[in-house]
Amino acid sequence: MSEQLQKLSILSRSCFDITLSSADCRSGVVKGGYLKCLLDGVCSFDCAYCGICRNDSPVSFSPQELSSLVLKLWREQVIDGLFLSTGIPCDTDESMEKLLLTAELLKKGGFTGYLHLKIVPGAVRGDIAEAARIADRISINLEATGSSRLSEIASVKTYESDLLRRHAWIAEAAPTRHTTQIVVGAAGEGDDEILSFIAEEYRKFSPASIYYSGLIPLKKTPLAGAEPADPRRIKALYAVDALIRSYGYSEDELLFALGEDGMLKPGDPKIHAAGSSLLDPAFGSREELLRIPGIGPKAVERILILRERGEKISPALLKCAGVILRHALPYLIIAGSRQTRLF
Repeated sequence: MSEQLQKLSILSRSCFDITLSSADCRSGVVKGGYLKCLLDGVCSFDCAYCGICRNDSPVSFSPQELSSLVLKLWREQVIDGLFLSTGIPCDTDESMEKLLLTAELLKKGGFTGYLHLKIVPGAVRGDIAEAARIADRISINLEATGSSRLSEIASVKTYESDLLRRHAWIAEAAPTRHTTQIVVGAAGEGDDEILSFIAEEYRKFSPASIYYSGLIPLKKTPLAGAEPADPRRIKALYAVDALIRSYGYSEDELLFALGEDGMLKPGDPKIHAAGSSLLDPAFGSREELLRIPGIGPKAVERILILRERGEKISPALLKCAGVILRHALPYLIIAGSRQTRLF
């Protein structure tokens, strides 16, 4: 393996972000996918979950070196795009300058693949605007649900100034083209806090997505002895996220999915939120239909079209519309009769 590909392998594996699939451990890329990579593999910040902080053996690319390698891989159709982040060895402005220069060199070299740039904490507004101009997507990791939680895992960054203010600038510079991410299980937050965070994020900033990275304790980090996040918890948080983002649920509607301990109850949050309500699908509104377990946005649109045609709503017709009957029927009244669960 060449020296460049060795560095690429290290800096790809070190890229702490789950917005893209992990890279192949041999070469750092997935054929036909996105390359996920850091420019600098060392960071002066002290995030307790991160493996590159104060790295004893740092590896890094120059903008010229990485852009040349990415262009080669892209032209050979090994990759379709690039997710580019970086550690911050000393100076935020310098790290952003290198990030932007790499992106500019790619564009000058004819790169037309997908490009996602991760903004560094404390970046100036002009650099954020420039990143939005160049990239398909930009983002900053908020990392925690708020200031007090961030202080549990990082002492150098400030939540309101270094992260949240920049997050607002990113949302303004790249509406519908920005994302963020938090680390779940690192700071002792409950799911009730995350639920409030999700609702506030979509209400104020309208990100394209929010990502939930379950804590994986790494050796030689302050959280090496912590409990890893339960994958079932992460799955439930994504389900709650979808209910808010795609189904229009409010935070209050989802409180029924929380237990007394502030954590999501086992099972489908949509079922917990539904309670004992009943609905006749022949008359329910779009919003009401969306709140029935087993009925998604596409199925709702098909049901509304069938109703407009004057079709008589039946379990068989609902199944043809894409409704998952075993989930939906206990919450429906069809032709005046309450339905029973199918097994």
